[in-house]
Amino acid sequence: MTILFVLVPLGLVLCLLAVGAFFWAVNAGQFEDLDAAAVSPLEDDRQDALEDGLAPDSGGPFPAPSAPGGPPSG
Repeated sequence: MTILFVLVPLGLVLCLLAVGAFFWAVNAGQFEDLDAAAVSPLEDDRQDALEDGLAPDSGGPFPAPSAPGGPPSG
């Protein structure tokens, strides 16, 4: 029973730390642009290919789409 005198305050402190970390992240702008991080690796590859002179349909790192009903390409 005396362990509750340790666990309850410890749980409350950890909960307050988690809530404080969440509000810090919101105020620091961590949740402003969630899609840019997921798209940026794709844009980097496309930009590098275009700088190297490889168009998406020239057989470079981007395979040409297959015709409907035809065999898959690449």
